[in-house]
Amino acid sequence: MKETKHISRSRAQESSAAIEKMYITMRHLFNRGFYKPMGVSGDSLRESLLALRPEIYGNIAEEKVELNGLLYVIERLPIGIEQCRFINLTSDEGYSKSHFQAIVPPKRRRNCYRIDEEQMNVEITRGRSDIYDILTHLTFIFIESHKIKNRVLLDDGGEVSRDWLKLEQAVLQTKKLPLVEKEKAISHVANILGRTFEEVLDIYDAFGSENAPDRFLHVIYWLGKLAIEELVDNNKRTITFSPVLRERLGHHIHGEIWATNIKEVLKANNLLKRPIHVISANMHSVMNSIFATPLLKSKFKDKSDFFIYEELSKSGAKETRNIVEELALKNGMISLPDSSGTNIDVQIFDTAKIDWSKTAFAKAKLDDEKPVIIVMDYAFGEQAYETIDELLKPYKKDTLLNVKSVSIMGKAGILEGGKGDIMIPTAHINEGTADNYFFENELTGKMFEGNDIAVFEGAMVTVLGTSLQNRDLLKFFHESTWGVIGLEMEGSYYQKAIQSASKIRKSVPHDIKVRYAYYASDNPLETGSTLASGGLGTTGVKPTYLITIKILEQIFNVK
Repeated sequence: MKETKHISRSRAQESSAAIEKMYITMRHLFNRGFYKPMGVSGDSLRESLLALRPEIYGNIAEEKVELNGLLYVIERLPIGIEQCRFINLTSDEGYSKSHFQAIVPPKRRRNCYRIDEEQMNVEITRGRSDIYDILTHLTFIFIESHKIKNRVLLDDGGEVSRDWLKLEQAVLQTKKLPLVEKEKAISHVANILGRTFEEVLDIYDAFGSENAPDRFLHVIYWLGKLAIEELVDNNKRTITFSPVLRERLGHHIHGEIWATNIKEVLKANNLLKRPIHVISANMHSVMNSIFATPLLKSKFKDKSDFFIYEELSKSGAKETRNIVEELALKNGMISLPDSSGTNIDVQIFDTAKIDWSKTAFAKAKLDDEKPVIIVMDYAFGEQAYETIDELLKPYKKDTLLNVKSVSIMGKAGILEGGKGDIMIPTAHINEGTADNYFFENELTGKMFEGNDIAVFEGAMVTVLGTSLQNRDLLKFFHESTWGVIGLEMEGSYYQKAIQSASKIRKSVPHDIKVRYAYYASDNPLETGSTLASGGLGTTGVKPTYLITIKILEQIFNVK
């Protein structure tokens, strides 16, 4: 008799199943219209996140509160959300025309509105990825809030520890805490969090701002307070999805408005029939790469181009950036700040109006039909499909766009190497489905050699969200025959839109060129190098500009 083989799942398989379960659960809750994150309806989401244990959320599965993960999440959520029992995800429903002040999180471009003491409305205009992002972040902070509750609540009647009472005392003060009082409060809060005094002291100021230097204490207090009320008074926190959001999601409403605005401007400036190159990048690297160095050479004598780019990237360099922008606007640049709700600003460069002697590309060789460059700010996850799909559609159904190339420059997690390294993808693989998009990348690793930056070439995985990065799954993708070199959030969506427009719908030329290159913002396989470990600083400047310059050299036929 044949012995039955015992089949067990690897951690990578368990993680893959957890991601799929989260994805399905979030869609189910969205269709349902509301749920209570720490109630029965939120069980599945919490269990999946705890099974997944994403790198960004560090010690989520342990008793002690995760500090770096909490900072990462708080920077991406609106100020005051920790005080709200009701969080309402809405579409763009006209709150900008009301007395409510928009609250924009420091690290995520989304408009949020505090309706009253208990309710925060969060506008979702960037598609499903925005919902996955915010729901995983909220699930994480609610799990952490219950850890705080478990450490301070002494019984079901609501009696709390002395540390909690002292924290409450510090939080209820309206003035900035003097050093002695602040350190006393940190001592109490360290006990509550299961952390050392030093660990709390190290991260304390990162939560604060000029207006709220002691915000860390307020975040911990309100998270714990609402968790205690959930148990003692049965006041459950609730997340709702507005009927208008449920109706609009997935219909490209904001993407269509955004793309139509761009095409209207092209038409008004007689640029619709010209060859077009689309670049997805930030709002400064293309403009600065073309105009900054010749303009600022006298100011920064004997300095390299990359030194100038670093100076321009500093927070105090607004005046210098404005000088470069003025020159660009006189040389054929049109600025289009977003008004569609996509949060994607645009710049259009008419190369026929550029005085090339004032640029870094004096040797540009352009055809008689001078190209037009459309630079769009970064899309977010699935929003990349919505925006590029709409942009590549004909103008008013009959004017086809002559789009010669689409170039994507972005930030990504790297699986071999470190922050600031460059990745050149040869294919994009969709996480959770293994749908894959192979393409001929016009950029190659060889082009970036000799610049003191490590370069990696290979497949990249498009993940559902940065907050779902999981070490075991990423190790599998990296070490198996998939040979994945990095992970990002938009690549496969861009490629899906480009392929359908050029190969099926025929709305843009069949031989459209694509360029993809990413620089590393983190290494999720390396402890201390995840996204929660902080930003890139000036490390990202050189790879950003190097990639931008290589893209422009191809468009301008310089090399």
